[in-house]
Amino acid sequence: MRIGVPKEIKDQEFRVGLTPAAVRALSDQKHTVSIETLAGLGSGFTDEDYIAAGAQIVSTAEEVYGSQMVVKVKEPLSSEYGLLQKGQILFTYLHLAANRPLTEALMHSGAQCIAYETVALGDGRLPLLTPMSAIAGRLSVQFGARFLEKQQGGRGVLLGGVPGVSPGRVAILGGGIVGTEAARMAVGMGAKVQILDVNLERLQYLEDLFGSRVELLFSTRQSIEKAVAEADLLVGAVLVVGKKAPRLVTREVVATMRPGSVIVDVAVDQGGCVETLRATSHTAPVYVEEGVVHYGVPNMPGAVPWTATQALNNATLPYVLKLAALGYPGATDADPALAGGINVAHGQLLHPAVQQVFPDLCHA
Repeated sequence: MRIGVPKEIKDQEFRVGLTPAAVRALSDQKHTVSIETLAGLGSGFTDEDYIAAGAQIVSTAEEVYGSQMVVKVKEPLSSEYGLLQKGQILFTYLHLAANRPLTEALMHSGAQCIAYETVALGDGRLPLLTPMSAIAGRLSVQFGARFLEKQQGGRGVLLGGVPGVSPGRVAILGGGIVGTEAARMAVGMGAKVQILDVNLERLQYLEDLFGSRVELLFSTRQSIEKAVAEADLLVGAVLVVGKKAPRLVTREVVATMRPGSVIVDVAVDQGGCVETLRATSHTAPVYVEEGVVHYGVPNMPGAVPWTATQALNNATLPYVLKLAALGYPGATDADPALAGGINVAHGQLLHPAVQQVFPDLCHA
């Protein structure tokens, strides 16, 4: 199969769809891989690294999109819509529930679009979302601590405190991978940490993991309002696979936070769980609303591309190899987990969760 990897064009997105090691694995199986020039440089991989692994270096995105399968990191932007081809496999993060124009463009393209974030194992685990969720969870507290600094517009709170001064308070909405990793970082810094979740089994697991170092609360409207009002840093870590994130924090609740507090909503790529939170970028990551600093960068792991690209490829490569060997629908027919990744194919919106978001786009 002919496989193409374009240079990511989302703001300050330095990750790349395939590492040289992944290219070598594909080349060993006699597949042809085209890499857009400089696509891997932000992750620490030169064109020469890719050539040594067996790739061809091409000068334009148009050449990449001439491939039978395109492997990316982030969703195509509007300037890339016209490059997609009928029958082509697109394998990347899509997050369609929060992006109707992209959904319509993919349907119009006729491409077979498989989303990393909805590839699901039989037990519900999301193997291609997990590594980036872990990174985003850890970064949420790292960035939150930074923007709590007075020079960054924050309250001037040190999350870990010092002897004689109370540590900062971190409230985390959601106890999944993002929330767990956010708590791990916040606990490591010495902050007071709360996790709110509606899954009692997950709360029990988190108690076994953290013990008394984290306060675990059942998520209700009342408990959310109290935790948010007291938090120096609020982390949104809610996920409903394929759907928009539920709106858990209203503007009125945000207004109860102390001026200079910080919100980092990792759920922003699925629409966000905080009413006042909108998508930002690495170039302009924050804004202030209701006196609170809001951080809404949807591609947070792009800040650590050397780590993130390798972690992502460790998870995606087995599926890339399967798609390359069997094509579509051969690979998805053979692997139920990969079949769960199908969002758009043959011009139709196929993922049930996304269909619920855009029912008018579904064909009879």
